[in-house]
Amino acid sequence: MRLLTYKSSKGARAGVLQPDNQIVDLHDHNAQLPPSIKAILEMGDKGLQLARDAAQNGKPIAGDDHKLLPPVMAPQKIICVGLNYADHAAETGAVVGEEPIIFCKFPTTLRGHKDSIEIPPESQQVDYEAELVVVIGRRARRVTQAQAMEFVAGYTCGHDVSARDWQKHKPGKQWLLGKSFDSFAPVGPHLVTPDEIKDPGNLQVQFRLNGDLLQDSNTNQLIFSLEYLISYLSQICTLLPGDMIFTGTPPGVGVARNPPIFLQPGDIAEVSVEGLGALLNPIVAAQT
Repeated sequence: MRLLTYKSSKGARAGVLQPDNQIVDLHDHNAQLPPSIKAILEMGDKGLQLARDAAQNGKPIAGDDHKLLPPVMAPQKIICVGLNYADHAAETGAVVGEEPIIFCKFPTTLRGHKDSIEIPPESQQVDYEAELVVVIGRRARRVTQAQAMEFVAGYTCGHDVSARDWQKHKPGKQWLLGKSFDSFAPVGPHLVTPDEIKDPGNLQVQFRLNGDLLQDSNTNQLIFSLEYLISYLSQICTLLPGDMIFTGTPPGVGVARNPPIFLQPGDIAEVSVEGLGALLNPIVAAQT
């Protein structure tokens, strides 16, 4: 099942994609379903069962060019993992520790499919990072690795945009701020439930800039597995429905190239993950 959020005359609305790519408005189909994917996830299995019924039996909304928003609006947490691909760690010459590098992004970074990524005037080194994003479906606190995947609502494409000059060269290395300029976390286009993804540990992850393939790897290169990450994080903080985990990026990032490649206004960024579709975002200069 492919869940989504689209822009309507009533505001942001939860929908589900039918096999012919038409959208069913979940609340219009069944008033028991709230107009928010996050709220539907909070309903647990009942909400997902009602959404599946809408996918099979719902009447699609009119039109075929609906603006997609981030699949989950206003997640409480956007958690990210650094240096989690063996081939990416090798390209940067980094030494991988026994535990993952964890950082967060502010919710104001969130953008959807075809939204603009804004290059801020405060940075001259804005880099791209294609990622598989895990969305939590149920409250998870101190879960084991064996239990971890039971708490996954689904997967989506994510772009961990990074201001490298802030991340690497500011006093104290400002990872949080370098990752948290407005628009630095596009996700989408859909939230794909686990039943459609046979093995999330074996998915091709790619990034294209203006059509040129710059990143091309597979989640089988993950140093810390999805099970490990969910369990690890749940020991520290309670994971809630709608929380997002950016699981790391493959090799080929701009800062590691010779010469480096950084995002520029006029570029088109495309993140694709096998089975999840493609996330497209134009690059623009931020308005000052």
